[in-house]
Amino acid sequence: MALRAVIFDYGMVLTGPPDPGAHAALARITGLAASRLDEVYWAIRPDLDRGILTAEQFWRKFALDAGIQLSRSQIDELMHWDVRMWISQNPAMIAWQLAVMQRGLLTAILSNMGDDVLAAVEREFTWLSRFDVLVWSCQLGIIKPEPGIYRYALEKLGTRPEEALFLDDRPANIEAAVALGMQGLVFTTVDRLRAGLIAAGLDHELPLP
Repeated sequence: MALRAVIFDYGMVLTGPPDPGAHAALARITGLAASRLDEVYWAIRPDLDRGILTAEQFWRKFALDAGIQLSRSQIDELMHWDVRMWISQNPAMIAWQLAVMQRGLLTAILSNMGDDVLAAVEREFTWLSRFDVLVWSCQLGIIKPEPGIYRYALEKLGTRPEEALFLDDRPANIEAAVALGMQGLVFTTVDRLRAGLIAAGLDHELPLP
């Protein structure tokens, strides 16, 4: 069956790595070592991505779980730098999405994302309007790799699982997509994506990045 859609993750696919300066600012404000910061951050990040916690609530829970005190101004700073950490662009992948769209395929974004980062993304990136479907976890209360969020994206696209290619930087998210019958490639670099498309025989259906 012919490929009809390409679904992109946002972070580390359409964007670059987390901004190291922003990450350093989070460590400075909290007074935590980077390893401890990441441990607490990622333990509660799913609740932010689900929309259970707002950004402010996330950082208040972070402080509680980390055993630290944060002032209102520090929480505001943390919210600012957390957004900056995830606001970057991968120009090669953004250009490739345009090429895929111009080839006549549907495109979508399927991303685990909290409310504050989403607001910034929507404000700063006009290229979002090019996508046929945008699926943000915080608006649904479902996160990858839960099957429901993939089914929702497919339903919105109007495609069968086997008609969609999903790109994500996390192997677990790709495995979940493949288990539903979707095609999937773990994204690391544009060069490896190109090689992966060729190896999968998709270079006949898609432009190469």
